[in-house]
Amino acid sequence: MNSNNKNNKNNKNNNAKTESNIRIGINPLTWTNDDLPSLGGDTPLEVCLSEARQAGYSGIELGNKFPRDASVLGPILKQHDLSLVSGWYSARLLERSVEDEIAAMQDHLNLLKALGSTVMVFAEVSGCIHGDQSVPLSHRPRMTANQWDEYAKRMTAVADYMAAEGVKMAYHHHMGTVIETAEEVDKLMQMTGGNVGLLLDTGHITFAGGDALAMAKKHAKRITHVHCKDIRPSVLQDNLNRDSAFLNAVLEGVYTVPGDGSIDYFPIFEVLKSVDYSGWIVVEAEQDPAIAHPLTYATKGYEYLSANLKKAGFTF
Repeated sequence: MNSNNKNNKNNKNNNAKTESNIRIGINPLTWTNDDLPSLGGDTPLEVCLSEARQAGYSGIELGNKFPRDASVLGPILKQHDLSLVSGWYSARLLERSVEDEIAAMQDHLNLLKALGSTVMVFAEVSGCIHGDQSVPLSHRPRMTANQWDEYAKRMTAVADYMAAEGVKMAYHHHMGTVIETAEEVDKLMQMTGGNVGLLLDTGHITFAGGDALAMAKKHAKRITHVHCKDIRPSVLQDNLNRDSAFLNAVLEGVYTVPGDGSIDYFPIFEVLKSVDYSGWIVVEAEQDPAIAHPLTYATKGYEYLSANLKKAGFTF
């Protein structure tokens, strides 16, 4: 090998070491809400995709308006220069066997794989109340000690299967579900195997009384996906005082995009950088699009995340 070729090879290797695998994506909740169709229900998918790209994002998560046929969705995303980030999967492992859960997820798993997504947003919805405006959050489901033991075994088995298929599990702790609080997330991480990855959702853990930075530090090496939503503290406190239903809090504006609320993202990103986090950073901030202009807020979120990720040492 001549010296020039050798130097070129070394330069390529050095560049590979410094390139980041961080990408910034967005969830279509900014434009249209799957749980509350009245919010953005008339907004075409074309608008969601074109404005997501206009705001700077390189990928988008699935929503109800997305076709679930890879041969149809793939060209649509390509037309807008967007990648498929991931997509929510409603699991019911409390109610069904590992085998039945794996069978139930096949269409979703295959869609993600076909379009190059390597992570699945996985949320347990057995008994969940987050989609019911008539039920206060205090009535959300909780697991018994016996349920925890069996659930952890099933979860580990499903995550191991997914890993073998090339898709990482990103468990989504969520208001109104069986895994809501920091203590429940800690227990899940402690009782399950390493393939059970964590989706760090800054807004949900803050709503649940936890601390997003503390969770990031505690479970940094298990984090496989990140949802960034900010909190309006006064709206949060008012809804906690009234024991509101989750969607009513959303309608009142409890969530907003990063940089527009009370959460400081820079130290969280420093933690992620310290463990060489590789994956997506996603704006997922459900608001009423009639009040919070989607493109304006999507752009605000992108600019804030981009600046703070760069400040923390990420390149993308």
